[in-house]
Amino acid sequence: MILAGSAEARHLGEAAQKAGVAVRALVSEQPRGASPMPIPYTLMPFDDVDVVIAQMRDCDAVLDASHGFDATMTRVGFDAAQRLGLPFLSYVRPAWPLPADAHWCAAPNVAAAMPMIPPGARVFSATGWASLPECAAFPGARLMLRQTHVHPRTPPFDFVDLIFGDPPFTVASETALFRDLRADTLICRNLGGQASRPKLDAARALEMKVILIDRPILPQDVEVVHCIDAALAWVAAL
Repeated sequence: MILAGSAEARHLGEAAQKAGVAVRALVSEQPRGASPMPIPYTLMPFDDVDVVIAQMRDCDAVLDASHGFDATMTRVGFDAAQRLGLPFLSYVRPAWPLPADAHWCAAPNVAAAMPMIPPGARVFSATGWASLPECAAFPGARLMLRQTHVHPRTPPFDFVDLIFGDPPFTVASETALFRDLRADTLICRNLGGQASRPKLDAARALEMKVILIDRPILPQDVEVVHCIDAALAWVAAL
């Protein structure tokens, strides 16, 4: 069973299938993008561990390749696997390091990032709609929140502007966007990897302040690997 949500989940599922492993996935959101989920999957919420247990009963092991900020999927999935006595491994993409020669810093969560924002700043945020309640103490001028799905929802604060855009994004497109918006600060989740990297490279080229939000802490005792090959070796050794 793969707990899917990251781009790597697709690759891991395909590679495991090619190696002769029977693979299923659980997802909390409908797969999207240029490469939809290539393996059978079940779309379900992760708000009831008993329901997750029911999905895992016919599995021999659980590989967590969920989104790096989907703490609920990992926590509930790990709980379910423990109750069933199933081996459990989390693949965690390596985080982006903080360069010493740039205006970058880290915060444990979005609320903790608010005091790091200069008064009057024009901030581009890629932390998601669910992060908006943590922005109540925003001290800047405008908070420009990226949304990758067009929707009619109204932000809870009048300092928020919604910026709609369809990935994939490039360094050139992000640079042009930040210039057009006159953004001077970037807040984003520390996802790691290349797909989400262009906004950071654009921000660095423009000498913008960058605040990276730390990933949620994994449950205690979860075995972790940071390499796809190590995850596939774990599957092969089952």
